[in-house]
Amino acid sequence: MSAPAKPSLEPITSRAQLADWLASGSKPKENWRIGTEHEKFAFTTDDLRPLPYDGPRGIKALLDGLVRFGWHPVAENGNVIALLDDTGASVTLEPGGQVELSGAPLADLHQTNCETYTHLKQVKEVAQDLGIGFLGMGFQPKWSRADTPWMPKGRYKIMREYMPKRGSKGLDMMLRTCTVQVNLDFASEADMVKKFRVSLALQPLATALFASSPFIDGKPSGLLSSRSDVWTDTDPDRCGMLPFVFEDGFGFERYVDYMLDVPMYFVYRDGQYIDASGQSFRAFLDGRLPALPGQVPNIGDWADHMTTAFPEVRLKKFLEMRGADGGPWRRLSALPAFWVGLLYDDAVLDAAWDVVKDWSMAEREQLRADAPRLGLRAQVAGRSLRDIAVEVLGLAAQGLRNRQRFNDSGRDESIYLDTLQAIAASGRTPAEDMLEAYAGRWGGSVDPIFSEYAY
Repeated sequence: MSAPAKPSLEPITSRAQLADWLASGSKPKENWRIGTEHEKFAFTTDDLRPLPYDGPRGIKALLDGLVRFGWHPVAENGNVIALLDDTGASVTLEPGGQVELSGAPLADLHQTNCETYTHLKQVKEVAQDLGIGFLGMGFQPKWSRADTPWMPKGRYKIMREYMPKRGSKGLDMMLRTCTVQVNLDFASEADMVKKFRVSLALQPLATALFASSPFIDGKPSGLLSSRSDVWTDTDPDRCGMLPFVFEDGFGFERYVDYMLDVPMYFVYRDGQYIDASGQSFRAFLDGRLPALPGQVPNIGDWADHMTTAFPEVRLKKFLEMRGADGGPWRRLSALPAFWVGLLYDDAVLDAAWDVVKDWSMAEREQLRADAPRLGLRAQVAGRSLRDIAVEVLGLAAQGLRNRQRFNDSGRDESIYLDTLQAIAASGRTPAEDMLEAYAGRWGGSVDPIFSEYAY
């Protein structure tokens, strides 16, 4: 969940302006970049408890400690709730205190890998002095909702009150999930459409490859990705597989129509979040928003509203891949490698479309439902996800080799796929390894996760 968009006071005068805002993200291939995001659970190492915001071992103390590395604090109502640096990266807080790195837009995966390594080194240095650790997985395995402190952000208060009106698992999403994501560019509307369709169809494959959340409240949940399952009962207005993306005529305007029908959460004015939950952005365009009667939105309001939809792939001025569980260090670099390899090479993108183009919408929806439960054993169009994973990872590796971006050792970006290729070859998700350990050497306890899967 991003910080509020940098305010733009340009008034919105037409629906076309909203599509133009999306289209303005188009850029030539030489200017395409890679923006990564990952979230992690912070905990006290002596008793494995979540961190409150305040206190000597709280989230604020962690953020204050990171300032020594050149981060600049961002406050809301006197509380530091984010950090920014001079590259465009940020450290932000999810509702339950999950710590998120939103990376700078970088040119290659070697740079993103270095950025992630540097961030983890910094937070570990600060955390060591505080007796804090960080856990990489998709769903909090031990703490209940009631155990989890809320962070002091106005946007989260509004969402907290609205979420239970739309689904039973929205508060779990806010408090107990972590993901790894990548944001990728497009050249044009046509390029966006092709990338959107391929990545949306294959998002359940990412869910299976990265599945690492088989526990809830200290016990097996019956799922391999409890995080992915949460999104199926969070809010039907703003989640899902977006069937219209695969329909003829899909483009920026059609996505605008979708977003205009997503109920609002808030309007951000003068440093404060104004509750507009359940209200219509269409009414806002006409000056009829109950929360701000007589006012019309500006482009900053639209940019903020775009962050309040949570489909499996999200369009802003770039495409955001949203299907994967958080995980350990190597998989944080594997996620962007997977999608860059598939989407940033034209021939590979075409080949990936050939893999998925004949799937029906019913098959795509069924795969979305099955992947959190069955992992790589899920089936679509007569094929197992494991078989598809092997094929698609081969395509991604080819796409990365074609980019010819080398590190100091002369190795190309395909090295970051090694961990996923091992998972596909075994047919076992990370969650299945966790469940085996739980039933065996962990002795029916999830506590060992906090050391074995800590950064």
